[in-house]
Amino acid sequence: MTRIFAGDGWTLGLVGLLALLLVATKLIQPDFGVSGLDSVARSALPFALATVGMAIVVIAGGIDLSVAAMMSVASVTAAVLMAGAGDGEAALVVILVLALGLVMGAINGALIVLTRVPDIVVTLAMLFVWQGVALLVLNAPGGGAAPWLRALIVGGVTLPGVPPALTEWLPKGVVFLGVCVAVVWVPIRRSKLGLMLYAIGSDQLAAFRSGVPVGRTRIAAYAICGLFAALGGLSVTMSTGIGEPIPGPYLLASVAAVVLGGVVLGGGRGGILGPILAVFVLRLVRLDLTLMSVDPNVAAIIEGSIMVAVVMFGAVLATRGRRT
Repeated sequence: MTRIFAGDGWTLGLVGLLALLLVATKLIQPDFGVSGLDSVARSALPFALATVGMAIVVIAGGIDLSVAAMMSVASVTAAVLMAGAGDGEAALVVILVLALGLVMGAINGALIVLTRVPDIVVTLAMLFVWQGVALLVLNAPGGGAAPWLRALIVGGVTLPGVPPALTEWLPKGVVFLGVCVAVVWVPIRRSKLGLMLYAIGSDQLAAFRSGVPVGRTRIAAYAICGLFAALGGLSVTMSTGIGEPIPGPYLLASVAAVVLGGVVLGGGRGGILGPILAVFVLRLVRLDLTLMSVDPNVAAIIEGSIMVAVVMFGAVLATRGRRT
C-alpha cells in the first residue's frame, strides 16, 4: 500500500474524503452496515467500469462520448442471449459480449484515426449509432441473467473456514471490480502498450517521431475502453437481472470521476486508482443526500453541479498545462 500511495497526495486525499463520507453516512444512518456497503458497491460498479474505460482513453489524449451507449448494447445483448440459457451457454455469452465491446471500441477508434475527425465528434455520432443498436436488440427492459453470474457481485465475500464477520464487510462488487482491473489494465499498464498510451497522450508528435504507432495505439485505447464498457453493461445486467436498452447516466459521471481522480483531460498523466475512488466518493455523496431526505430534484441539481464544476476545473488545468 505504501508503494501505491507514495508521492500521490491527490489519491491520499480521495482516500481521506472517502473515509469521511463513510463516517458521515454512518452518522446520518446508524443502521448503515454490511448491506449498505453491498448496495453502494453494486450501484457504483457500472460507473466504476465506465470510468476506467474513459480514463484510459483520456490518458491517451482522447475522449469517448459513446461509453454509456456501448454499455447498453452489451447489457441488452447479454440479457437477450442469457434468457433461459444454461451455465455453460451463459459463460459463452459473457465471452461474446466482451468481444463485442472490443469491436465497438475499435470501430470508434478506427473511425477517428481514418477520418481524422475530432474524437468528440465521432464518438458523439457513435453514441446515437450504438443507442439505436441497443434498441434494435431490445426495445424495452427485459431478458435475464444467469444466477451464478449475479452471485458474483451480490453480497459480501465469504471464505471457507473463515468467520463471515471477518470478510462479509468486503462487497463482492468491489472484488469483481478489482479483478477486472487487475486482469485487463495492470498487464497493459506494465507493457509497451501502456507506455505508448501515455506517450501519445503527453505529446502525440513527439511519440510519432520516437517510433510509436500513433494510429494503432489510439485504436487500442478505444478498444480497451469498449471492453470496460462491455464489462459495465454486463454488471448492469448482473445487478438488475435484466438488460437496459436506454443508456444510463454514466457519461458525465465517468468524465467527472476521471477528472476528480487526478487524470488530466489533456492526456498523458494520471492513473486508474484515483478515478475509481472518485466514483465511490460521488456515489456516497448521492447516497447521503438521499438519506438526508433531500428532494430528488434538488439532489440531482447538486450532484450535476458538482460534476460540472469538476469537469470545468479539469478543463482549466488541462488548458494551463498545454500553455506551459
